[in-house]
Amino acid sequence: MKATEVLIDLASRPIDAAERLRPKLSPTTLNAHPQNHDNSVAWLFWHSAREIDAQTADLAGTDQIWHANGFDKRFDLGPASDTIGYGHTAEEARAITTDDADLLLAYLRESTDALVAYVQTLSDADLDDVIDESWDPPVTRGVRIASIIDDAAQHIGQAAYVLGMPL
Repeated sequence: MKATEVLIDLASRPIDAAERLRPKLSPTTLNAHPQNHDNSVAWLFWHSAREIDAQTADLAGTDQIWHANGFDKRFDLGPASDTIGYGHTAEEARAITTDDADLLLAYLRESTDALVAYVQTLSDADLDDVIDESWDPPVTRGVRIASIIDDAAQHIGQAAYVLGMPL
């Protein structure tokens, strides 16, 4: 199996897990803050999609789906619309709300599809390209893609854990 094939398989796992959670996604569960934590399930899903989208667009040299496909307008998050969630203050994280689970899943699906489409254009050798020298060691394309997938998987896993709790 090629490394790109492994990444393609891994990239689909967070959205597959998220879609299995659909029956548990109500306005109440999406926007709850268990133990008064700032990040809701809606924030976890939204951030997962945003980080996949923004980083894939940067790697591929394309527009973010968030803007290109009108998700920024459909979510209508005000000032938070231009963020992706990294470094959010408590107020910014709590501003990410939606009652529309299908919209969250659609954005996560489109972001994932864009990542998969991008990886399909790569050879295994492309994964060794250094794309960010500001880190020690420098970050390769393959490491960045693995990081994107890992972040999304962790956040969807956190959402699954929260959804298994009594709210």
